Amino acid sequence: MTLQHSRPLRFGIISFAHMHATSYARCIQANPDAELIAIADPDAERGQTWAGRLGVPWHADHRDLLGRADIDAVIVTTANVEHAAMTLDAAAAGKHVLCEKPLATTVADGRAMIDACARAGVFLGTAFPCRYLPAVSRAKEQVDAGRLGKILAIAGANRGWMPGGWFVDRAQAGGGAVMDHTVHIADLIRWFTGAEFAEVYAEAGTLFHDLDIDDAGLLSFSMTDGTLCTLDASWSRLPHYRGWGDVSMNILGEEGYVSIDSLSQALMLSTEERGAAWIGWGSDMDYLLIEDFVRRVGRGEPPAITGEDGLAAMELALAAYRSVETGQPVKLPL
Repeated sequence: MTLQHSRPLRFGIISFAHMHATSYARCIQANPDAELIAIADPDAERGQTWAGRLGVPWHADHRDLLGRADIDAVIVTTANVEHAAMTLDAAAAGKHVLCEKPLATTVADGRAMIDACARAGVFLGTAFPCRYLPAVSRAKEQVDAGRLGKILAIAGANRGWMPGGWFVDRAQAGGGAVMDHTVHIADLIRWFTGAEFAEVYAEAGTLFHDLDIDDAGLLSFSMTDGTLCTLDASWSRLPHYRGWGDVSMNILGEEGYVSIDSLSQALMLSTEERGAAWIGWGSDMDYLLIEDFVRRVGRGEPPAITGEDGLAAMELALAAYRSVETGQPVKLPL
């Protein structure tokens, strides 16, 4: 694809069901090379509220948004189960897509999304902003420079708050904490190693909340290059915890070791109104994700984090659930 934009890349956002939609909207409006044209949301109250706050038109039907000639790309931030349908419609309308993670809830849907965008000649990116966290990008530089030697093992954790809402509805989310919190670390491990997932054994359960869905999971898996990995994917942080979560990784190589604490850029602020709260500072991973997507797509280049990346990370989560069901290791790809 050779399409290049001399003007800002013009976006629409499909649904504010996911909390990241508000951050992406803010990042688009803060970027001089991007423009937020309109939003779509079937929830009239939510859609009209955010349209008013953002100063853009609202469409109740996403197909009306996709029919606009003044939109180049859309961000899909619906419930997980709707990602595939929205992306297929966007591809048919000739719009580039940045899809919230997980890419979909089934391998078949994820593959259909990738194929539809390829046939339509539009780009499909997956929203994995953790790649842009300063600690992560710096560690990636060290790995690529060979400072650690061959990677032998990685222990990761993504432990955060229980989000509630449709996230705890299996039909809407495709799973609980294992689906929600596996994919970020899974993507980072593929990115660091350059290898694919080979086999996973997992256990999951409901340990922290009164839910009919998993809120805790432990994955043990191997990569095709022999790297051994573990991952704590859970909603184990209580609402009063000092921060949302951790996104941490400990990487052991033959010649070195690095520990990543991705979300430690925070200050404690105490006020009479709010009590003690941790306020983040430093780089904004969502802004850097949007900035990179805008720059690459505007030059006619695929996004750095593709639909294939999203599919691979999602497939690890699905294989983990299959392992939980069978009590046996599961080989990948599925």
